[in-house]
Amino acid sequence: MHRILVLEDDVLFLETLEDFLSDEGFLVQTAVNGEEVIELCYENNYDLYLFDINVPKINGIELLKELRTKNDDTPTIYLTSYKDKEKLTQGFLSGCDDYLKKPVDLDELLLRIQSLLKRSGKSFSEIKLNNELSFEPKTRRVLKSGIDLYIASKIIDLLELFIERKDTIITKEMIINKLWKYDETYSEGSIRVYINNLKKLIGKEKIKNIKGIGYKIEL
Repeated sequence: MHRILVLEDDVLFLETLEDFLSDEGFLVQTAVNGEEVIELCYENNYDLYLFDINVPKINGIELLKELRTKNDDTPTIYLTSYKDKEKLTQGFLSGCDDYLKKPVDLDELLLRIQSLLKRSGKSFSEIKLNNELSFEPKTRRVLKSGIDLYIASKIIDLLELFIERKDTIITKEMIINKLWKYDETYSEGSIRVYINNLKKLIGKEKIKNIKGIGYKIEL
């Protein structure tokens, strides 16, 4: 299930967004100011951000700048009332990927979200892992002949990362950023354990070690 963090200080609009996105199958968390977003990002990983710009404490532009300095490259859409080119330019320079002007058409928003997630490698359809296994992105389930194997969440996180970046080499830093929150500790050994568990799940021949660099999946 794709996870979206929504920053919006208009409570009624925020509730509308939350209900709409939840009905569309997304896991949604919300915040009403920039400081709440910082706290949530320390605790969780997200697939997409929806940020209003004019919000309390830390505005959307400064917030995204700060997240980008922490190597957070989560796709981001601004939902904004601003219409002047200077403010929109600031938004793109801060690292946003798209924007919609308010009042927002929810059907258009859904199309933008789906397009951006697909461009960032996040699939909406079932993915074959081998002759027996498949991965269902919406529910984050690994199925064997249609039966859920109830795989641990960090293994699912790692599998998602490999699928999203299947055409590139996965570095240790990418794995750390995906599997652990900012305040969590990790070890080289734990990285190897998760890699080996994923190899056991989908077949060791599917994941290639690139010596001194990282790993690459072959599906």
